[in-house]
Amino acid sequence: MSSFHTSVLLKEALDFLNVKPKEKYIDATLGGGGHTKEILERKAKVLGIDTDLDAIDFVTKSLGSSADLKIAKGNFREIEKIAHSNNFDKVSGILFDLGISSHQIDVPERGFSFLKDGPLDMRMDKDSALTADALVNVLEKGELYELFNKFGQDSHSWVISKSIASARRVKAIKTTGELSRVIQRAYGIRDGEISDFTKNKINKKIFQALRIAVNEETENLQIALPQALRLLDKKGRIVVITFHSLEDAIVKKMFKDFEKQKMGTIITKKPLAPSLNEQNLNSRAKSAKLRVFEKN
Repeated sequence: MSSFHTSVLLKEALDFLNVKPKEKYIDATLGGGGHTKEILERKAKVLGIDTDLDAIDFVTKSLGSSADLKIAKGNFREIEKIAHSNNFDKVSGILFDLGISSHQIDVPERGFSFLKDGPLDMRMDKDSALTADALVNVLEKGELYELFNKFGQDSHSWVISKSIASARRVKAIKTTGELSRVIQRAYGIRDGEISDFTKNKINKKIFQALRIAVNEETENLQIALPQALRLLDKKGRIVVITFHSLEDAIVKKMFKDFEKQKMGTIITKKPLAPSLNEQNLNSRAKSAKLRVFEKN
């Protein structure tokens, strides 16, 4: 499974889900199937959902067919509809492992990485219409600033937006490498004078903002969580792993709202972070936070 994606906080997520044999669980972000595999090994039933066909194909091949596993292509913003159509109406737990998979980052053609040149795509669902290319080349300078500032929280959002608007007047920005070089010039760094460390520092938030916008990630999360709560059986749990502050803030607020409405209890009063050992073994785990809510 780790060849496709290394699951973060794997043991902690499974422990909080409190997996029991023969009960039903939904893995709303199937990815490489790491969490699903562990749930199945505990003799439970799983509905795995993913919007990325690469993930669906990988898990289908690696886990094979099983009476205890159902896999569905779809966006978790429609988790209730997908669950009903697969006879997962009342479940004991639902897991959301948000963010981006290692596979998506590592394959240049997906356009998620500024370290590997590829088309400015960034779609998790390759059937969707909107790409990062469209946002970068069509949005007005002010709209780019708002996007980068909101979803990337980058202090250089305005300078970078101006740099993009200027560059595309000469030639459309079509690849991740071209966008990265435009951002580099916005910082006053000449071509060929940049380390991967610096490249990560100046590009990460801008690429994150584009990815969130292309895939409507924050909106999907806000739509999905109330549905997930309705799908839970009594004492069922929602476990959410986030990788940036915007997602974590949404989960924190919605869990508090659920608790105020006396719909259940927040299990994690403070978010759980990966151990230092896990962070050292997997650098992508460093920003992860885990929150848990239990339904009454």
